[in-house]
Amino acid sequence: MLPDLVHGASFLRRGADLVRRDRRLLRLGVLPAVVVLVLVLALLVALLLVVGDLTGWVTPFADEWSLRTPVRFLLGILVVAAAVFLAVTTFTGLTLIVGEPFYDRIWRAVEAELGGPVPDHDLGFWRSAGDAARLMGLGVLTSALVFALGFLPVVGTVVGLVLGVVLSGRLLAAELLARPLEARGLDRVASRELIRRRRWVVLGFGTTTQAWFLWPVGAVTGMPAAVAGATALARELLEDRP
Repeated sequence: MLPDLVHGASFLRRGADLVRRDRRLLRLGVLPAVVVLVLVLALLVALLLVVGDLTGWVTPFADEWSLRTPVRFLLGILVVAAAVFLAVTTFTGLTLIVGEPFYDRIWRAVEAELGGPVPDHDLGFWRSAGDAARLMGLGVLTSALVFALGFLPVVGTVVGLVLGVVLSGRLLAAELLARPLEARGLDRVASRELIRRRRWVVLGFGTTTQAWFLWPVGAVTGMPAAVAGATALARELLEDRP
């Protein structure tokens, strides 16, 4: 299991090496990520400005408590943490929607770099946007789970964060692999079966990528590498197919 996780994680580094060879690809991938990052940061700043009023509004029953201030402070931290995690889990979906034409070019360039014919099957913008929206929806559910686990004493926040990274990483890897797999004629069922056969490798790639996305600069610089790494990983999955 551990060697497979490490091997999967190495594909993010491999993707970074691939896009560094062509600075155009790096710039193409960074542009939509920057646009989405600015939007997300603006929303988080707005939340920070109103989080005090928000926690007071949702806990009117605590007005007479002597510990109302620390209780509301901890609730505010939990709300901000959940919002940050929500931003992280939905960032990829938003970026994939905004940057669909850019990431399509990166995928094709990496396919050509790796050798062999480039698949000419095109998923189309609306199909790709629908997949990205699905990823965002699952990210919202994952964030809700992390928020709920945060109420567990002592270990709740840590357990929620780790579980959130694992779950969202698995979803992220499956979404990034969708294009290179389905471009070769595999439908969703066949793609899921292929991923299941090498699930620890795929999980290693997804969780490493998701963890890299947890910090703002990583979220911006990591998208081109993630797309390229998923393309290389898809090729390996297909080579190992019975």
